[in-house]
Amino acid sequence: MRRFVQFGYKLMFSYVVFITIPVLVVGYFSYSIFNESIRNQTQVNIQGTLKQMEDNIAYQQEDIERVVDVLYRDGTLAKHLRSYQPGWEKYYALTEYSLPKFRTALETTTQNIWLSVYVHNELMPEIYHDYGAADPLLREAQLLDIYNIRRIADKDWYLHFPKEEYGTTKQWQQIEDDERFRRVSFIRRLVDVPFPPQIQEVGFMRVSVHLSELFQSVDHHEIGKNSALVVADDRGRAIYSSGDPSALQGIDWNQYTASDRLIIRQPLPGLPFQLIASVSADILEKDAQKVTTLTAVVCLICFLVFSVVAVFISRYFTKRVMKIVAVLKAFREGDFHKRLYLKGNDEFYHIAQALNEMGQNTHQLIEEVYVTNLKKKEAELESLQAQVNPHFLYNTLSSISRLAKFGEVEKQHQMIMNLATFYRLSLNDGRMIIPVGKELEQAQAYLDIQKVKYEERLSVQFDIQPEVIRYDTMKLILQPFLENVLKHAWCADRIHVRITGELSGDTIVYRIIDDGVGMTAQRIHEILDPEETGKSGYGVRNVDQRIKLHYGKDYGVNVYSRPGIGTTVRITIPAVYRTPA
Repeated sequence: MRRFVQFGYKLMFSYVVFITIPVLVVGYFSYSIFNESIRNQTQVNIQGTLKQMEDNIAYQQEDIERVVDVLYRDGTLAKHLRSYQPGWEKYYALTEYSLPKFRTALETTTQNIWLSVYVHNELMPEIYHDYGAADPLLREAQLLDIYNIRRIADKDWYLHFPKEEYGTTKQWQQIEDDERFRRVSFIRRLVDVPFPPQIQEVGFMRVSVHLSELFQSVDHHEIGKNSALVVADDRGRAIYSSGDPSALQGIDWNQYTASDRLIIRQPLPGLPFQLIASVSADILEKDAQKVTTLTAVVCLICFLVFSVVAVFISRYFTKRVMKIVAVLKAFREGDFHKRLYLKGNDEFYHIAQALNEMGQNTHQLIEEVYVTNLKKKEAELESLQAQVNPHFLYNTLSSISRLAKFGEVEKQHQMIMNLATFYRLSLNDGRMIIPVGKELEQAQAYLDIQKVKYEERLSVQFDIQPEVIRYDTMKLILQPFLENVLKHAWCADRIHVRITGELSGDTIVYRIIDDGVGMTAQRIHEILDPEETGKSGYGVRNVDQRIKLHYGKDYGVNVYSRPGIGTTVRITIPAVYRTPA
């Protein structure tokens, strides 16, 4: 008999040919797409790292600018500095107000800075240290020197400083000996505004800080080895670097390019510098090599698997298996309505019956668990909501009782009327979600109650964007924080509270800002700790838990505070359009 190739082998050969071509094509395109994706992702990651460094530098800048801003906006300090009263009055103003004010401002920052103040007043004595040829910032932290303005009257940086626009004219520059000692200075006028249109310069402020202090977050290790980070000035000179850029010294960083390196530039807002990353191409290529290897391995595995399937699986069983796989895939994707119908009485038939029963039972269990969890969540939310009003009512009734005890009948009457207004808005037909406008009215009603008690000692300012009013919000998420301010934040005879509301993307952000006593980071942690069971911080945790239960864990309450400065409470909820009544 003539030898022939069996049909099975022919089918195997044709199957392998037609399978190999698609596997190779898919593998090639997968490699190209993944390789490009990894390159782009690496560059995005580096840019994100530079952006984080920029934010850290901006934070250091703002910390120093806050020191100067406190002095800039102090009208009493400006009047003392320009006062020409001789003798004891001048000495008293200098020692009892001006110098303590400067030193207090310096102590608000932990950075090692040098504050130089130049005043126009000829009667003001100069108070300064003799540093010789040394760098003053190497001597001690938070240095303060006071000079007469004539010391800088002929300096170019002073003569060419921009015309004053109140509150906005300020610059970061390298002046005097800053470049030699690797420093940078923040300069700003000291002004007095006796009449708003007439700004009078009474002095000049210069805060010097080392580049290493300002750029301490610039670390090439955050990018990877064989990389360098350079801070360059507007002339392209490297004034600060991290890594090993020695082979690139003496170049113009503003114009520098290299075929074997990736150069990424990030401007530094407010500074006459830019942050430049020089990254070796090896960082981009190492992951590309992994993709190449992985793609080759996957293609080889696919080829082998398809070959084995072609030899050992018949068309009959393949169809049945694929039906079972389709049902399992639907189950994995959450579709438990899909059913499998196979004829016969073999193993596949019993598998189909078992899968159908499993899908039906699993679907029922999921529905039961979902409904149970939903009811549990609603019960928890209603329980937390129910705890708010009794807590507030108890405090208000206590205040009314005190007014009655001392015979303050008019104040007692006004507080009761305000309380009625508050609860009329709070009840809101039992609805938990209310328009933002109603929530603000509730907050105003509460503050009206408290103003009866505190009168002129309480100052409140609302700063709400009009766009926010179009949305809905949970009720009673502002009042507990206002109550906390009035209960715990007093540090003087008066307290100022500012309530803001703004739309940030698809999120509504409330802020409650006070200038009270402030609190420590440990205290903030105790207040927001969901495991805390004490009465202290109860109102804050209640609001945070209600928001998270209703909107999800991405929203809630954050508290930022510094002892002696004040507290800012940030409340975030999603921007949900107001539903028609």
